[in-house]
Amino acid sequence: MIPRDTIATILDTVHIEDVVGDFVNLKKRGANLIGVCPFHKEKTPSFIVSPAKGIFKCFGCGKAGDSVRFIMEHEHYSYPEALRYLAQKYNITIEEKELSPEELVAQNERERMFNINSFAQQYFSETMKNDDEGISVGMSYFRERGFRDSIINKFQLGYCLNQRDAFVQHALKNGYSKELLLKIGLASGNEERMYDRYQGRVIFPIHNLTGKVIGFGARILSSDKTKQKYLNSPESEIYVKRHTLYGIYFAKNEISRLDNCILVEGYADVLSMHQAGIENVVASSGTSLTTEQIRLISRYTKNVTMLYDGDNAGIHAALRGTDMILEEGLNVRIVVLPPDEDPDSFVQHNPIEVVREYIEKNAKDFISFKTQLLLKDANDPIKRSEVLKDIISSIAVIPDAIYRSSYIKECSRLMDMPEQTLMSELNKMLRAKIRKSQPEQAELHDIVTEEIKSEPQNPIVDVVP
Repeated sequence: MIPRDTIATILDTVHIEDVVGDFVNLKKRGANLIGVCPFHKEKTPSFIVSPAKGIFKCFGCGKAGDSVRFIMEHEHYSYPEALRYLAQKYNITIEEKELSPEELVAQNERERMFNINSFAQQYFSETMKNDDEGISVGMSYFRERGFRDSIINKFQLGYCLNQRDAFVQHALKNGYSKELLLKIGLASGNEERMYDRYQGRVIFPIHNLTGKVIGFGARILSSDKTKQKYLNSPESEIYVKRHTLYGIYFAKNEISRLDNCILVEGYADVLSMHQAGIENVVASSGTSLTTEQIRLISRYTKNVTMLYDGDNAGIHAALRGTDMILEEGLNVRIVVLPPDEDPDSFVQHNPIEVVREYIEKNAKDFISFKTQLLLKDANDPIKRSEVLKDIISSIAVIPDAIYRSSYIKECSRLMDMPEQTLMSELNKMLRAKIRKSQPEQAELHDIVTEEIKSEPQNPIVDVVP
């Protein structure tokens, strides 16, 4: 239980703009701050923070309150959990007795999951630093990959011994239940025959926005083809892959400061970029890029740079993600690395100045990227037409009409095609999209289109809002 005077100290100390600013990119607006609401999907900011009053209010979804309420709503914390989070943020000591193993088990499910993941992370990290096998296998692997102690410690990397149940036995001795070990995915099997899920693997802890460990990625070091190269924690109440970005806790402030997020594919890519001093970098976590991950990025910036491998898989991954990012109203640029390079190797092989210069010079907007890529094999009018339709279909997912018009102009210039022709094709796609999702609006759209067609003064217009 937290004493009343400690609660009062916490409430008197916190600054709501600092608390909310850890999760939302806020812009000054008079005496207040404004940003995109983290509690519902919106394109136009309606989320207001008042430093003078110490409150937040969203005029879109209606959520409001003080710093404690914000943390409770955003992180799904209980009132005591939110207070503890704020106390830690402001270095306020809470005088509470140390919980026994029995009391830990009795806590609510989310708290128990956070607790056992933190316990596991510390065990894996200590094993890699102090155990003979951990040093010779786990630490040697990261050393060979070029990672220094600073980055190993920052990302809390570790190693799970290549033994049947070393971690399981350690956790059981410290009061954690078999049921929880199986549920959170640290153990496999059943309560009668349990074994370590990640045995013989190096460990990449996955953190949420507040720095808590919510899951693990684990890479096998043997050449056994019968086993998966990577294992991720199963989804749980605290770990949902589609909502998670690897490295977001360490990157969010730099993303906001630079107003740009560099998106890569792998754990090692993130580590190498951060080690080189490029810290506005995140990766999708054990899944292909998702809409929820893009919305998470949008809390901090509207600009995304996709940095992918130069092979076919990397290029196609970039193509898949482009339309999803555009559809959420974000700006996207694509950088394809030289053949046989990925972000990890490219950063390891080149001085940081070369890396920065390469990204700056080779970042292309999605139209330039698609045009250059798809026109390689478009040697006849039919294939060229297909390329045009592919590019226009990407423009069609952009929610902002002004941006759509700007991209149509750029496409017209690059493809040497009349702007009016491209706009006509765009409107055809938009009408089809509306008919599919909103039949009544489609009928109204057709009426508006006919009226505009009857006005000769401005034939080149994107008529779909």
